[in-house]
Order: sequence, then C-alpha cells, then structure tokens
Amino acid sequence: MTTYHINSKLPSTGTTIFSVMSALAAEHKAINLSQGFPDFDCSLELKDMVNAAMQRGNNQYAPMPGLPQLREAIAGKVQRLYSTSINPDTEVTVTPGGTYAIFTAIATCIGPGDEVIVFEPAYDSYIPNILVNGGVPVRIPLQFPDYHIDWELVRAKVTARTKMIIINSPHNPTGSVLKASDLQQLEQLAEAHNLLVISDEVYEHLVYDGAQHESVLRYPNLLQRSFVTFSFGKVFHVTGWKMGYCIAPAHLMSEYRKVHQYLCFSVNTPMQHGLADYLQFPEHYLTLPDFFQKKRDYFLDLMKETRFTPLPCTGSYFQLMQYHGISDESDKDFAIRVTKEFGVATIPVSAFYQDGKDDKVIRFCFAKRRATLEQAAERLRRI
Repeated sequence: MTTYHINSKLPSTGTTIFSVMSALAAEHKAINLSQGFPDFDCSLELKDMVNAAMQRGNNQYAPMPGLPQLREAIAGKVQRLYSTSINPDTEVTVTPGGTYAIFTAIATCIGPGDEVIVFEPAYDSYIPNILVNGGVPVRIPLQFPDYHIDWELVRAKVTARTKMIIINSPHNPTGSVLKASDLQQLEQLAEAHNLLVISDEVYEHLVYDGAQHESVLRYPNLLQRSFVTFSFGKVFHVTGWKMGYCIAPAHLMSEYRKVHQYLCFSVNTPMQHGLADYLQFPEHYLTLPDFFQKKRDYFLDLMKETRFTPLPCTGSYFQLMQYHGISDESDKDFAIRVTKEFGVATIPVSAFYQDGKDDKVIRFCFAKRRATLEQAAERLRRI
C-alpha cells in the first residue's frame, strides 16, 4: 500500500515543551507549575449561570459573531475600563479561546511573503500561525533582563514587506507590561509604515503594583488598524472552556468574520449566556488584579528561602526566576532535572525562542492554591 506524503507546513514543529513538562510532571508526581492554568475552581456563581442557561434550553447554535447580549456586555466593559465606545454589532466577535482569535486575525490578513514582527520570547502559537499562512516571521528579542522593547531595533527591521506587528501585554512568559510610551511608539510606527497590529491582551486584568493596563483600546488611532484579543478562560479561571473574543474596527472585523465563519462559525452557547450574565457585575473583573497580586507576592515571599533570583513581574500569572547561582546547566536540562529530582515542573524560557536563546531563566505559574505554592516552595528550598 502506498503511503501518501504530505508536505508539512510546519516541518520543524514537534511536541511542545508544555506537553513534555506536563508528561514529566505526571510521571514523577511533580507539582505542575509549568502550564498556565489554575488548580482552583472558577466562581460557583458563574457555573450556576451557565447551568441555568442550559436548563433554560439555550443549547443550540449561537449567532456566528456571538450572542448579542455577550457582545453588548463586552462593549460595556470596554467603555468602563478604557472610556472607548465600540459597536457590539460590528466590532466584537466571540471566539473559542484567545489562541483561536489570534490565528484567525493572522489568517485574515497574512499571505505568502508578508512579514510579521514578533517579539521573543513569544507565546508559542504566533510563529506557527504566521508560517501556516505563508507569512515570514521577523523575530526581535526583548531586552533582557526586564524584557523591554528596543523601538530603534524595531524600526531597523521594518521593510517594504512588513505587514503586521504582534504585541502581548501583560506578557507571557516574562510578566512584563507595556507602558504608555510603548503604545505611543507603536502608534507612530504603525501609521508611518501602514502596519496592522495584533494586540494579545488575554491577561488584561492581571496588572500589579498600581500600574494601568495600556490596552490598544485606549488609543483610537491605533485601534483603527488593530485586532485586540482577549480570553475569558485566563481571567475567570476557566481555561478548559476555551472562550475568548476579538475586538477590531468594522472594516477589519468584516473580513475577520469571513474567515471565522468557516473555521468555527459558532461558539459554545450556554457559556456565552453565563458569561453575559457574569459580566453584569463589574466586581468580577475589577477585583482580579488584587486577587492575583496577592498570589504573586505570596509566592515571592515563599521563594525568598530558595536560591532562585526573581525577575520583575508586573503582570500575567507567571514569575520568571534565574538560577545562575545554582547551576550552569541549560534551562531545559535544569527544568527537567528539577522535575525529576525535586518534584516541581516549570518551563524553560528558551522554549519561547526559535533559536533556543538561553538566559538561564525558568518560568513558574503562580495561579495556584496557597497549599500548592507552599508545597512547591518547600521542595525548591532543597535545591
């Protein structure tokens, strides 16, 4: 029998480090601080709202852009947080997760030969999304150790083929956040070179120490050329629901929906009803910065008794740690050894670079119960 050969669109892609570390964690019964999901449950109120929607019979297809009441609730949240008016009918689309929202934006706009600027370390879906659609990723390193953007370097990388730039704030994996000056630089650059923008803001509420989340939604001129993506799963502790949304101006969203309708068409109906009801109470998202900052601070306090050195974390639910005072191993080898020998799984930050750049830094997820963090820290103190 002849085996049909497929020319892979992602020939260099194998098993992700997230799958590797989670499998190791399971094998060695390690505490899993590697993948970005909580080990605590979501709000009982939110579950009750979804269940009530199911019991009311809201179990069939939702409209392609999303339930009108959910899109209206999203528009209300945007107005409250960013003093920006968006049209829920033409500028919001509900998606099955934030990663999907990003892929759809890339698929809508990027074709063969189009260059897309990506900052590394980068969330692992960006570059494969670009490659699958025939685009050319242009990788620019964030500046270690605070992972800021060197805008002069960005300007030097822009060519006549540059079509898009992807930003992520709060940032995964580094925990850094963009400042107003960054958004102003981006706005000037995008206008000067007629660039599209994807702004990955899935951790929008997880900003600490009194800082303000500098959303693209605060910048009207920038918003007119942007797709802004969000995740209900990340902020409401329901990553398994795969619920997110995209905001873009009507002229971009109309093209986005043309692609979306053939990738997914309709998103989970009862969850949409439940989330629409849940968003009627702003405290559900306004209290998130304090909730997660307490977890960050508690984890950092526990880690003071270890030999790890923390890097600044001003957003997301990830804390980077240097281990240069412990070992000269590669970050991948070190992370694997810590999982096997000490029972705590982390992610090596080199996994977020295409070339494996290794600054001897590993990533911990602190979106965990206090008992989980305490147990992990007790094991890490033995290193």
